[in-house]
Amino acid sequence: MMRTVEVLLVIILLGAAYVATSSFIALPSPSTVSPVDLNQLAYTTLQELDSRYDLSSAAFQTNNLTAWGDLQIALAASLPANMVYNLTVYNVNTASNGAPLYSSVASISNAANLASTDASSYLEASSNVTYISTPQQISTNGVPITLYILDCSDTAGWWITGYTPSSLAQTVYSLLSPYFKTTVMVQNTNQLNQLLNGKPIEGESLKNAIIVNTNGEAVPIPSQFNSTNPLGFNSTYNSYSKYDYTLGKLTQFYNWTWVSIVGYPFYYVTNTGFLNNVQNGFGIYGISKSGNVATQDTGAPGLYAFLEGLDNQPYVYNTNSIAGTPQTGSTVYLSNQAQSLCNYYGLYPSYYQTSTRALPTSITGTYHLAVTTYLFNTTFGQPPQSTYNPGAVYRHLSGTNYEGGFLALGMTRIPDIRLTALGILCDYQPARYGSLYTAAGSNRLVVLQLGTVGGR
Repeated sequence: MMRTVEVLLVIILLGAAYVATSSFIALPSPSTVSPVDLNQLAYTTLQELDSRYDLSSAAFQTNNLTAWGDLQIALAASLPANMVYNLTVYNVNTASNGAPLYSSVASISNAANLASTDASSYLEASSNVTYISTPQQISTNGVPITLYILDCSDTAGWWITGYTPSSLAQTVYSLLSPYFKTTVMVQNTNQLNQLLNGKPIEGESLKNAIIVNTNGEAVPIPSQFNSTNPLGFNSTYNSYSKYDYTLGKLTQFYNWTWVSIVGYPFYYVTNTGFLNNVQNGFGIYGISKSGNVATQDTGAPGLYAFLEGLDNQPYVYNTNSIAGTPQTGSTVYLSNQAQSLCNYYGLYPSYYQTSTRALPTSITGTYHLAVTTYLFNTTFGQPPQSTYNPGAVYRHLSGTNYEGGFLALGMTRIPDIRLTALGILCDYQPARYGSLYTAAGSNRLVVLQLGTVGGR
């Protein structure tokens, strides 16, 4: 019993001590424990006011009483009731030494004096400000190079379903010409013949040029390389693959980059003039396979011949097929490098594509090639032990120097011409220089100063 009484006495004494002590403690006000972050509130308010460009519009219409009245109403509605504010707009100019100069042009406030305050600022640009991006011109060893686009009116296309060579040529021009000092549209095979004979079309530089063939699997062939010309025709096998061999030699000699936009490169040759009575086996006249014309053999000899010429090997007629289909159900994926540069260059092809004409990685050893850009990830194909590059830029190695190259996109049928542009840009990686064109007084700084009634 005594123990119980003792415990009760202890509890009573402790309670009395707590009550006595609490009476002398001054608890902080809620505003001190959790003060308002006026700086952050001011910045968030400015962002909210500009979400529909109301703040930007009012900042450049300081004489418009309606715009300023609407802004003050919106500002008051955005802030707590116990908040005082001062919003000031400054015109931004530049001094002779490059330092910014600020001059007040207008302000609104709901208090004569703001004692304890914080402020945030917001830079506005007027509608006459233009942001532009200037592409760097592609060059080799500091010398700008030429872009040739084959837009030959006397040719036909194949595996470019739904397009014409001319429509693709115009798209290539719009995507790539800003990156080149000189872009030449090759209008017909006579102009192409002039180019192949080492004569510029518009006084441009031939060395190190890029040549984009927009005819798909078919390659434009000038009439000068017809069946009477041994540089264009193999009379033993009735084959135009000798022309592809000549193209390979010239590509190596001038250090050209030949671009095949879709399918099996160099599978056909095309000229609607002297080949007008020849069709490719599918009823398209003006196109002949690179193989035996009389029997319409496979066009595989064309790619072999081009690679032999590029590597300065003797010409050999070979009908074995090089291209293959990946094991992944023909689906291939853009490489990490290509995907990372899509945003930079503003090109957005699908990151996965269909490929049935991929080139084997083995050609790099056979023809002394180095892959400088993998546009698509290397993949296994048929047979299973083979690996393929669905899309890549190859450079021919002569010792430690590059002498000629080609971009092969082994995609299926309908070409996504953005892949062509992306492949070239990924390989050369020209910079894009951002710049700002402004007129005087085209920038204004908005400062919002906030305080609370009675301080914080």
